[in-house]
Amino acid sequence: MPRISVTVDGIRYDEEVEPRLLLVHLLRDRLGKTGTPIGCDTSNCGACTVLLDGRSVKSCSVLAVQADGGDVVTIEGLATGGTWHPMQKAFHEEHALQCGYCTPGMIMAAIDLLHDDPDPSEEAVREGLEGNLCRCTGYCTIVRAVRRGAREMSQEMPREGMATP
Repeated sequence: MPRISVTVDGIRYDEEVEPRLLLVHLLRDRLGKTGTPIGCDTSNCGACTVLLDGRSVKSCSVLAVQADGGDVVTIEGLATGGTWHPMQKAFHEEHALQCGYCTPGMIMAAIDLLHDDPDPSEEAVREGLEGNLCRCTGYCTIVRAVRRGAREMSQEMPREGMATP
């Protein structure tokens, strides 16, 4: 079996993995990162989105061996010292969730979106998140949260390992 080295939320892991093991299963089943949900298992919903080397990926469509040598940030890795990441805080303050199942993936995709467009319009947010599905909301609060998070992130210093603008 291949041996990989991957940094997840700032901690390096050396693991033997089956070549067909998906990143989402490595995160959840082997490393205990259960904040990354398995939604559809077909890469359609985006609930399992994480940052891999600073860019969002659907972890159900990435093999663990493809992450070898990479840096993965999950929803659990965003908060530092008990303080939420500005995007997490914005989702909370804008009530941008109902059941919450899609929220981790939405937040991770939103952070990547801001990497390329630090001040997105409503239309840009909707387009940037179109690969992430929510079955509960009308997306209005999600769009507001992303725009609020963008404003708050622009006021902070970029954090090491984060794909911030």
